[in-house]
Amino acid sequence: MSEPASLSATAAGADAVAPALSGPRGPRPRKRLSRANIIVYGTLIVVSLYYLLPLYVMVVTSLKGMPEIRLGNIFAPPMEITFEPWVKAWSEACTGLNCDGLSRGFWNSVRITVPSVVLSIAIASVNGYALANWRFKGADVFFTILIFGAFIPYQVMLYPIVILLREMGLYGTLGGLVIVHSIFGMPILTLLFRNYFTSLPEELFKAARVDGAGFWGIYFRIMLPMSLPIFVVAMILQVTGIWNDFLFGVVYTKPDIYPMTVQLNNIVNSVQGVKEYNVNMAATLLTGLVPLVIYFVSGKLFVRGIAAGAVKG
Repeated sequence: MSEPASLSATAAGADAVAPALSGPRGPRPRKRLSRANIIVYGTLIVVSLYYLLPLYVMVVTSLKGMPEIRLGNIFAPPMEITFEPWVKAWSEACTGLNCDGLSRGFWNSVRITVPSVVLSIAIASVNGYALANWRFKGADVFFTILIFGAFIPYQVMLYPIVILLREMGLYGTLGGLVIVHSIFGMPILTLLFRNYFTSLPEELFKAARVDGAGFWGIYFRIMLPMSLPIFVVAMILQVTGIWNDFLFGVVYTKPDIYPMTVQLNNIVNSVQGVKEYNVNMAATLLTGLVPLVIYFVSGKLFVRGIAAGAVKG
């Protein structure tokens, strides 16, 4: 090899090795304790403390006896843990003339929530499926009217519904309250199911139609197996809304069948005897326990369903 050729080969090799010796290229890694991270995590910590501090006070107060509560330090952990306030809130606290605690209201809420959730989700899922895949005449008008109903304040409809339930013989019954919750949950659930079914591949629906599947065959064999996330979303929304409802419970039922939230109000706002803050806190925690457990058990599916239903409308 001639000398000029060897020199050029050496120079080319040096040019190729130079970038490797100079180190990695690209943006420098960001510091973990950058100003932006401090602001973001600092804000999250402050917001978390804002929401967790009242819960902490409720829990520690519910585990204290009244002599310790009278000392006045609400943030101090209990010196002697007692579950007597929880027992009293469940089975002994007075909710008006009855002194059987929240136990009766709990089972009333179960008998209201379960059929309301099942009925509203079943009807709304079929509505959403029909609006997404079966374009019938007047579908857009029907959907617009249905969604408009979601924005009507509940208070406007209280008295007309009282009259309707009275004429039907259902006023003051659990069945009447189940119908009310099912109807008022229909618009938003229909919107969720319609958006979710619209986001599914349309080719599956067309292939099923080519194979001869009908309305219910496609719904039960194709749509339902693929719709677990949105059903979980609908269940969490309905359970939370119906279980925590106070307005409909106090208007459309009577003392013997009051739901848990109405009985909680009667316990907390009772003006007779000594104000037992530990019992009030325990009763509040017991009332909110069911929707909280359901959310934590199915939280991942809830996020998946919300994200899937928001892809397109």
